[in-house]
Amino acid sequence: RHCYYPCCLLGCSFLTLWLLKGPEQGQFSNPETPGYVGFANLPNQVHRKSVKKGFEFTLMVVGESGLGKSTLINSLFLTDLYPERIIPGAAEKIERTVQIEASTVEIEERGVKLRLTVVDTPGYGDAINSQDCFSTIISYIDDQFERYLHDESGLNRRHIVDNRVHCCFYFISPLGHGLKPLDVQFMKAIHNKVNVVPVIAKADTLTLRERERLKRRILDEIDEHGIKIYHLPDAESDEDEDFKEQTRILKASIPFAVVGSNQQIEAKGKKVRGRLYPWGVVEVENPEHNDFLKLRTMLITHMQDLQEVTQDLHYENFRSERLKRGGRLSSHGYILPLSPVKGPEPEEKDKDIILQEKEAEVIYYIISILRLYLVFFMHSVFCAMLN
Repeated sequence: RHCYYPCCLLGCSFLTLWLLKGPEQGQFSNPETPGYVGFANLPNQVHRKSVKKGFEFTLMVVGESGLGKSTLINSLFLTDLYPERIIPGAAEKIERTVQIEASTVEIEERGVKLRLTVVDTPGYGDAINSQDCFSTIISYIDDQFERYLHDESGLNRRHIVDNRVHCCFYFISPLGHGLKPLDVQFMKAIHNKVNVVPVIAKADTLTLRERERLKRRILDEIDEHGIKIYHLPDAESDEDEDFKEQTRILKASIPFAVVGSNQQIEAKGKKVRGRLYPWGVVEVENPEHNDFLKLRTMLITHMQDLQEVTQDLHYENFRSERLKRGGRLSSHGYILPLSPVKGPEPEEKDKDIILQEKEAEVIYYIISILRLYLVFFMHSVFCAMLN
């Protein structure tokens, strides 16, 4: 017995309704909440998937030697990222060039995994002539964008490791009277590539009045030179009042004046992390002493926003410029991979492009064949049900 196309369509509709309805009506229904579909649980699905996958974040720290960058990072994440670091002497620092040291650590807290990569820049600002000392840092940021673009443009994009720099803590010396020329040049060179967060190091060397005066001076110079630092997003109108107040305080605290320490000191009958002086104890996690807690709160509560700004703004700007200079699309809409550093010879490059286009065509035909098999299968099921 033959089954014609209109009958097939009608049967497919009945089969779809039967599959959606299920063999036993009411088995998965909830009579207590009529009109309830269930898509309100979508955030829970996203949460479970995100927790299972884990999170990735890359933080860069830049500043002159001796400002406590390593100590602050260890204090922020309660870990030791530099267990075998050797501090060079004064003679070695004079001849030392800027280096890039990336340390990755897996942190787990209450079942949530974070793959944290901290990029340190030893040698920055140590030389007598520091005019071009940040070219290595800019090249590293661009290389991470290039690598991500290369992986994203390939055929296998399932397991892409995101090493793009999402945030840069720029450490400012508390001993000056504002920004140095090197500070201005560096922040202007990277403010369109990465989220810059200015940090005043070793805030315990300043009085409260000196700290506020230095903050105002730094903000005035940032505005004067047109430097674009990371600005926290405004709280939504439907957020609770506590979050709105927290956002307002964090915005007013920029640049953050911080103190770092990994030593446990007894103060007022309890163990705290801080620094011991003859006149008293500076507690690291005391908001009345410094902005350490505010800096950590900003980083944790706005980590997703830092990643989104990196993706939607900085990376998209790099991607558009890169594709204008040397990228093109294949006949099926795929972006052809771009070589991150050195490209192959022209003949080899043409062969690779042809092979990639052929692979794209094969994938397209396989998907088309699978669709035809699915239609035939549904048609057979239909005919069997009607018979």
